Amino acid sequence: MATEIKTWEIVDEQLKLVNTRLSDNQRKEREDLEKWIKTNPEILGDDILIIGEQVQTSSGYVDFLGIDKTGNTVIVELKRDKLPREIIAQAIDYASDIVSWDIDRLSEICQSTNNQGLEDFISENFTELNTEDIIINNSQRLLLVGFGIDEPTNRMIEYLSDSYNMSINAVILSYSKTSAGSEIISRTVIIPEEIEKQKANKKKFKIAMSDKLGEYSPEELNSHLKKYLSQPKHSSRRLRDIILPVLLNGETYSRKQLLKELVKSKEAKDNSQAGYFMSLISAQLGHEWRDYLRQIIEYGYPNNPWEKDNFRIREEYVGLVKEVLDEIKR
Repeated sequence: MATEIKTWEIVDEQLKLVNTRLSDNQRKEREDLEKWIKTNPEILGDDILIIGEQVQTSSGYVDFLGIDKTGNTVIVELKRDKLPREIIAQAIDYASDIVSWDIDRLSEICQSTNNQGLEDFISENFTELNTEDIIINNSQRLLLVGFGIDEPTNRMIEYLSDSYNMSINAVILSYSKTSAGSEIISRTVIIPEEIEKQKANKKKFKIAMSDKLGEYSPEELNSHLKKYLSQPKHSSRRLRDIILPVLLNGETYSRKQLLKELVKSKEAKDNSQAGYFMSLISAQLGHEWRDYLRQIIEYGYPNNPWEKDNFRIREEYVGLVKEVLDEIKR
Protein backbone atom coordinates (compact mmCIF):
# COMPACT_ATOMS: atom_id res chain seq x y z
CA MET A 1 0.00 0.00 0.00
CA ALA A 2 1.13 3.57 -0.63
CA THR A 3 2.90 5.13 2.33
CA GLU A 4 1.65 8.23 4.08
CA ILE A 5 3.46 9.97 6.93
CA LYS A 6 1.64 12.07 9.49
CA THR A 7 3.16 14.02 12.37
CA TRP A 8 1.54 15.07 15.63
CA GLU A 9 2.81 17.64 18.10
CA ILE A 10 2.08 17.30 21.82
CA VAL A 11 0.48 20.57 22.93
CA ASP A 12 -0.91 20.85 26.48
CA GLU A 13 -0.79 17.06 26.79
CA GLN A 14 -2.88 16.67 23.66
CA LEU A 15 -1.92 15.50 20.19
CA LYS A 16 -2.22 18.16 17.54
CA LEU A 17 -1.88 17.13 13.91
CA VAL A 18 0.85 19.11 12.17
CA ASN A 19 -0.29 19.59 8.62
CA THR A 20 1.93 22.08 6.80
CA ARG A 21 3.64 22.05 3.44
CA LEU A 22 6.99 23.40 2.33
CA SER A 23 5.26 25.95 0.11
CA ASP A 24 3.26 27.25 3.08
CA ASN A 25 6.53 28.44 4.61
CA GLN A 26 8.19 29.90 1.52
CA ARG A 27 10.22 26.75 1.04
CA LYS A 28 10.92 25.56 -2.49
CA GLU A 29 10.48 21.82 -2.40
CA ARG A 30 13.08 20.75 -4.94
CA GLU A 31 15.67 23.50 -4.34
CA ASP A 32 15.56 23.26 -0.54
CA LEU A 33 15.48 19.47 -0.57
CA GLU A 34 18.54 19.31 -2.83
CA LYS A 35 20.41 21.65 -0.48
CA TRP A 36 19.47 19.64 2.60
CA ILE A 37 20.46 16.34 1.02
CA LYS A 38 23.81 17.71 -0.13
CA THR A 39 24.67 19.09 3.33
CA ASN A 40 23.45 16.00 5.20
CA PRO A 41 23.02 12.88 3.05
CA GLU A 42 22.15 10.84 6.16
CA ILE A 43 18.52 11.50 5.26
CA LEU A 44 19.10 9.02 2.42
CA GLY A 45 20.87 6.43 4.60
CA ASP A 46 23.61 6.18 7.18
CA ASP A 47 26.43 5.18 4.82
CA ILE A 48 26.06 7.37 1.72
CA LEU A 49 28.36 10.11 0.44
CA ILE A 50 27.28 12.46 -2.35
CA ILE A 51 29.97 12.51 -5.05
CA GLY A 52 28.04 14.32 -7.79
CA GLU A 53 24.93 16.33 -8.54
CA GLN A 54 23.12 16.74 -11.85
CA VAL A 55 25.45 14.09 -13.27
CA GLN A 56 25.06 13.58 -17.00
CA THR A 57 24.45 10.08 -18.34
CA SER A 58 23.62 8.94 -21.85
CA SER A 59 19.90 9.16 -20.93
CA GLY A 60 19.74 12.36 -18.90
CA TYR A 61 20.87 13.89 -15.63
CA VAL A 62 20.95 12.03 -12.31
CA ASP A 63 19.90 14.36 -9.48
CA PHE A 64 22.54 12.98 -7.11
CA LEU A 65 25.18 10.30 -7.49
CA GLY A 66 26.44 8.79 -4.25
CA ILE A 67 28.72 6.05 -3.04
CA ASP A 68 28.33 3.82 0.00
CA LYS A 69 30.79 2.13 2.36
CA THR A 70 31.12 -0.96 0.20
CA GLY A 71 31.83 1.03 -2.97
CA ASN A 72 28.37 0.68 -4.55
CA THR A 73 27.21 3.70 -6.53
CA VAL A 74 23.89 5.18 -5.37
CA ILE A 75 21.58 6.74 -7.95
CA VAL A 76 19.27 9.28 -6.28
CA GLU A 77 16.21 10.66 -8.06
CA LEU A 78 14.08 13.39 -6.48
CA LYS A 79 10.43 14.26 -7.06
CA ARG A 80 8.64 17.21 -5.50
CA ASP A 81 5.37 15.30 -5.08
CA LYS A 82 4.44 11.63 -5.12
CA LEU A 83 6.78 9.17 -6.78
CA PRO A 84 5.22 8.01 -10.07
CA ARG A 85 5.98 4.58 -11.48
CA GLU A 86 7.80 6.16 -14.46
CA ILE A 87 10.64 7.12 -12.12
CA ILE A 88 11.61 3.45 -11.75
CA ALA A 89 12.31 3.05 -15.47
CA GLN A 90 14.22 6.34 -15.44
CA ALA A 91 16.46 5.24 -12.55
CA ILE A 92 17.11 1.81 -14.11
CA ASP A 93 18.03 3.55 -17.38
CA TYR A 94 20.61 5.66 -15.55
CA ALA A 95 21.99 2.59 -13.75
CA SER A 96 22.43 0.73 -17.06
CA ASP A 97 24.86 3.46 -18.12
CA ILE A 98 26.61 4.03 -14.79
CA VAL A 99 27.36 0.30 -14.40
CA SER A 100 30.16 0.68 -16.99
CA TRP A 101 31.82 3.73 -15.37
CA ASP A 102 35.30 3.16 -13.98
CA ILE A 103 36.86 4.71 -10.90
CA ASP A 104 38.61 7.41 -12.91
CA ARG A 105 35.35 8.74 -14.30
CA LEU A 106 33.72 8.66 -10.87
CA SER A 107 36.75 10.43 -9.41
CA GLU A 108 36.46 13.21 -11.98
CA ILE A 109 32.80 13.68 -11.01
CA CYS A 110 33.75 13.77 -7.33
CA GLN A 111 36.52 16.27 -8.02
CA SER A 112 34.19 18.66 -9.85
CA THR A 113 31.58 18.49 -7.05
CA ASN A 114 33.72 18.28 -3.91
CA ASN A 115 37.10 19.63 -5.07
CA GLN A 116 38.53 16.28 -4.05
CA GLY A 117 39.31 13.03 -5.84
CA LEU A 118 37.23 9.96 -5.03
CA GLU A 119 39.99 8.15 -3.14
CA ASP A 120 40.65 11.08 -0.81
CA PHE A 121 36.94 11.83 -0.38
CA ILE A 122 36.20 8.25 0.71
CA SER A 123 39.24 8.10 3.01
CA GLU A 124 38.36 11.34 4.79
CA ASN A 125 34.66 10.54 5.28
CA PHE A 126 34.80 6.77 5.90
CA THR A 127 37.83 6.92 8.19
CA GLU A 128 37.23 3.49 9.71
CA LEU A 129 37.56 1.75 6.34
CA ASN A 130 40.62 0.41 4.56
CA THR A 131 40.14 1.87 1.09
CA GLU A 132 42.10 -1.01 -0.45
CA ASP A 133 39.23 -3.32 0.49
CA ILE A 134 36.58 -1.28 -1.36
CA ILE A 135 35.56 -2.37 -4.84
CA ILE A 136 34.15 0.66 -6.61
CA ASN A 137 30.90 0.46 -8.61
CA ASN A 138 30.52 -3.30 -8.37
CA SER A 139 26.79 -2.75 -7.92
CA GLN A 140 24.28 0.09 -8.11
CA ARG A 141 21.62 1.12 -5.60
CA LEU A 142 18.54 3.05 -6.69
CA LEU A 143 16.99 5.53 -4.24
CA LEU A 144 13.78 7.33 -5.22
CA VAL A 145 12.99 10.32 -3.00
CA GLY A 146 9.66 12.14 -2.79
CA PHE A 147 6.88 13.38 -0.54
CA GLY A 148 4.57 10.46 -1.23
CA ILE A 149 4.32 7.39 -3.40
CA ASP A 150 1.71 6.00 -5.77
CA GLU A 151 0.39 2.53 -5.07
CA PRO A 152 1.73 1.08 -8.39
CA THR A 153 5.19 2.50 -7.66
CA ASN A 154 5.20 1.02 -4.17
CA ARG A 155 4.10 -2.36 -5.52
CA MET A 156 6.73 -2.38 -8.28
CA ILE A 157 9.56 -1.50 -5.88
CA GLU A 158 8.60 -4.37 -3.58
CA TYR A 159 8.29 -6.72 -6.58
CA LEU A 160 11.72 -5.82 -7.99
CA SER A 161 13.29 -6.12 -4.55
CA ASP A 162 11.65 -9.43 -3.60
CA SER A 163 11.63 -11.21 -6.97
CA TYR A 164 14.81 -9.92 -8.61
CA ASN A 165 16.97 -8.95 -5.60
CA MET A 166 17.29 -5.47 -7.06
CA SER A 167 18.69 -2.88 -4.68
CA ILE A 168 15.92 -0.34 -5.05
CA ASN A 169 14.15 1.71 -2.41
CA ALA A 170 11.90 4.72 -1.93
CA VAL A 171 12.54 7.38 0.69
CA ILE A 172 9.26 9.11 1.59
CA LEU A 173 9.55 12.49 3.31
CA SER A 174 7.15 14.64 5.28
CA TYR A 175 7.64 18.30 6.17
CA SER A 176 6.23 19.80 9.37
CA LYS A 177 6.47 23.09 11.22
CA THR A 178 5.66 23.09 14.93
CA SER A 179 3.82 25.79 16.83
CA ALA A 180 7.19 26.96 18.18
CA GLY A 181 8.42 27.51 14.63
CA SER A 182 10.74 24.49 14.40
CA GLU A 183 10.83 22.84 10.99
CA ILE A 184 10.93 19.06 10.89
CA ILE A 185 11.57 16.59 8.09
CA SER A 186 10.43 13.03 8.78
CA ARG A 187 11.16 10.05 6.60
CA THR A 188 10.34 6.43 6.08
CA VAL A 189 11.48 3.82 3.57
CA ILE A 190 9.59 1.13 1.67
CA ILE A 191 12.26 -1.56 2.05
CA PRO A 192 14.14 -1.82 5.39
CA GLU A 193 17.62 -0.35 4.84
CA GLU A 194 19.53 -3.45 5.91
CA ILE A 195 17.62 -5.64 3.45
CA GLU A 196 18.19 -3.17 0.62
CA LYS A 197 21.95 -3.03 1.37
CA GLN A 198 22.17 -6.82 1.46
CA LYS A 199 20.68 -7.03 -2.01
CA ALA A 200 23.22 -4.52 -3.34
CA ASN A 201 26.11 -6.50 -1.87
CA LYS A 202 24.69 -9.86 -2.94
CA LYS A 203 24.37 -9.03 -6.62
CA LYS A 204 27.80 -8.09 -7.88
CA PHE A 205 28.62 -7.23 -11.47
CA LYS A 206 31.77 -9.19 -12.18
CA ILE A 207 34.49 -7.57 -14.24
CA ALA A 208 36.25 -10.01 -16.56
CA MET A 209 39.87 -10.43 -15.44
CA SER A 210 42.77 -12.23 -17.07
CA ASP A 211 46.55 -12.68 -17.04
CA LYS A 212 46.66 -13.57 -20.73
CA LEU A 213 49.08 -11.49 -22.79
CA GLY A 214 48.11 -9.56 -25.90
CA GLU A 215 49.51 -10.57 -29.28
CA TYR A 216 49.62 -7.21 -31.03
CA SER A 217 52.06 -6.04 -33.68
CA PRO A 218 54.36 -3.15 -32.70
CA GLU A 219 52.16 -0.73 -34.62
CA GLU A 220 48.96 -1.95 -32.93
CA LEU A 221 50.64 -1.94 -29.53
CA ASN A 222 51.86 1.61 -30.07
CA SER A 223 48.33 2.73 -30.93
CA HIS A 224 46.69 1.00 -27.94
CA LEU A 225 49.26 2.31 -25.46
CA LYS A 226 49.14 5.84 -26.79
CA LYS A 227 45.36 5.92 -26.56
CA TYR A 228 45.29 4.52 -23.01
CA LEU A 229 48.18 6.55 -21.61
CA SER A 230 46.88 9.80 -23.12
CA GLN A 231 43.63 9.59 -21.18
CA PRO A 232 43.14 12.24 -18.46
CA LYS A 233 42.40 9.54 -15.88
CA HIS A 234 44.26 8.96 -12.64
CA SER A 235 45.44 5.38 -13.16
CA SER A 236 46.53 6.08 -16.76
CA ARG A 237 48.41 9.19 -15.63
CA ARG A 238 50.11 7.42 -12.69
CA LEU A 239 51.20 4.59 -14.96
CA ARG A 240 52.45 7.05 -17.61
CA ASP A 241 54.21 9.58 -15.37
CA ILE A 242 55.51 7.44 -12.50
CA ILE A 243 55.35 3.66 -12.89
CA LEU A 244 56.51 3.22 -16.49
CA PRO A 245 59.43 5.71 -16.25
CA VAL A 246 60.65 3.84 -13.16
CA LEU A 247 60.31 0.44 -14.85
CA LEU A 248 62.23 1.73 -17.89
CA ASN A 249 65.39 1.36 -15.78
CA GLY A 250 65.23 -2.27 -16.84
CA GLU A 251 65.04 -3.71 -13.34
CA THR A 252 62.30 -5.66 -11.58
CA TYR A 253 60.50 -3.54 -8.99
CA SER A 254 58.53 -4.97 -6.11
CA ARG A 255 55.16 -3.59 -5.13
CA LYS A 256 56.72 -2.03 -2.02
CA GLN A 257 59.31 -0.24 -4.12
CA LEU A 258 56.63 1.18 -6.41
CA LEU A 259 54.66 2.37 -3.38
CA LYS A 260 57.74 4.31 -2.30
CA GLU A 261 57.99 5.85 -5.77
CA LEU A 262 54.37 7.02 -5.58
CA VAL A 263 55.06 8.67 -2.22
CA LYS A 264 58.43 10.08 -3.38
CA SER A 265 56.76 11.72 -6.38
CA LYS A 266 54.17 13.25 -3.98
CA GLU A 267 51.39 11.50 -5.89
CA ALA A 268 50.45 9.75 -2.65
CA LYS A 269 50.67 11.26 0.81
CA ASP A 270 51.67 7.99 2.50
CA ASN A 271 52.14 4.25 1.93
CA SER A 272 48.49 3.51 2.68
CA GLN A 273 47.24 5.81 -0.05
CA ALA A 274 49.98 4.61 -2.39
CA GLY A 275 48.79 1.03 -1.78
CA TYR A 276 45.28 2.02 -2.81
CA PHE A 277 46.58 3.68 -6.00
CA MET A 278 48.71 0.63 -6.79
CA SER A 279 45.70 -1.65 -6.31
CA LEU A 280 43.81 0.40 -8.91
CA ILE A 281 46.70 0.16 -11.35
CA SER A 282 46.97 -3.59 -10.75
CA ALA A 283 43.25 -3.92 -11.48
CA GLN A 284 43.76 -2.08 -14.78
CA LEU A 285 46.54 -4.53 -15.68
CA GLY A 286 44.19 -7.43 -14.97
CA HIS A 287 41.18 -6.28 -17.00
CA GLU A 288 40.65 -8.85 -19.72
CA TRP A 289 40.37 -6.26 -22.49
CA ARG A 290 43.63 -4.52 -21.50
CA ASP A 291 45.83 -7.37 -22.68
CA TYR A 292 48.06 -4.81 -24.44
CA LEU A 293 49.25 -3.64 -20.98
CA ARG A 294 50.13 -7.20 -20.00
CA GLN A 295 51.99 -7.60 -23.28
CA ILE A 296 54.53 -4.96 -22.18
CA ILE A 297 54.44 -5.29 -18.37
CA GLU A 298 55.45 -8.55 -16.71
CA TYR A 299 54.43 -9.35 -13.12
CA GLY A 300 53.97 -12.33 -10.83
CA TYR A 301 52.19 -13.51 -7.68
CA PRO A 302 55.11 -14.37 -5.36
CA ASN A 303 53.36 -13.68 -2.06
CA ASN A 304 49.70 -14.53 -2.58
CA PRO A 305 47.43 -15.43 -5.50
CA TRP A 306 45.48 -12.17 -5.48
CA GLU A 307 48.21 -9.51 -5.34
CA LYS A 308 50.43 -8.70 -8.32
CA ASP A 309 54.10 -8.05 -7.53
CA ASN A 310 57.57 -7.91 -9.10
CA PHE A 311 56.85 -5.68 -12.08
CA ARG A 312 59.09 -5.05 -15.05
CA ILE A 313 58.84 -4.03 -18.69
CA ARG A 314 59.53 -6.94 -21.00
CA GLU A 315 62.93 -6.38 -22.56
CA GLU A 316 61.71 -6.52 -26.16
CA TYR A 317 59.27 -3.63 -25.52
CA VAL A 318 61.53 -1.18 -23.66
CA GLY A 319 62.23 0.82 -26.84
CA LEU A 320 58.55 0.87 -27.83
CA VAL A 321 57.46 2.15 -24.40
CA LYS A 322 60.10 4.92 -24.52
CA GLU A 323 58.88 5.89 -27.97
CA VAL A 324 55.23 6.05 -26.86
CA LEU A 325 56.05 8.14 -23.77
CA ASP A 326 58.14 10.54 -25.87
CA GLU A 327 55.33 10.90 -28.42
CA ILE A 328 52.79 11.66 -25.70
CA LYS A 329 55.08 14.32 -24.16
CA ARG A 330 55.55 15.97 -27.52
